[in-house]
Amino acid sequence: MTDHDPLLEPLSPAMAHLGVEMTAWSTDFARFEADIAPFMANRSGIPHGGIYAAMLDTAMGYSGAYKGDAQDLRMTLTLSLTVNYLSRPKGARLIAEGRRVGGGAKTFFTEGRLLDETGEWIATGVGTFKVRS
Repeated sequence: MTDHDPLLEPLSPAMAHLGVEMTAWSTDFARFEADIAPFMANRSGIPHGGIYAAMLDTAMGYSGAYKGDAQDLRMTLTLSLTVNYLSRPKGARLIAEGRRVGGGAKTFFTEGRLLDETGEWIATGVGTFKVRS
């Protein structure tokens, strides 16, 4: 996370624990990144699918939460999340991007993708989120 951008929020304790960083956030878009660490591994020695799902969920939820004002936060709640697993990482860094693709003031729809720094597509996701009051 860059220190100079006041709109990049501190992370939730769960994402911070995983070493995830917010690297971009704007209208209808969010990006989160994390270095692959040994504690993320499943029995096959690659990151557990739950890590991918958590990063996609976070990026997609934030994609509908941007208001452009660090003092005016919009909180979201996941209503549904579907993840499709495509490949394993070839690199050492995970990159989750979420895009708000539709919806209204209270409910919105998103698409996400998880890649590594080599450009390998690891997973995709779609989600429905609710804006919390």
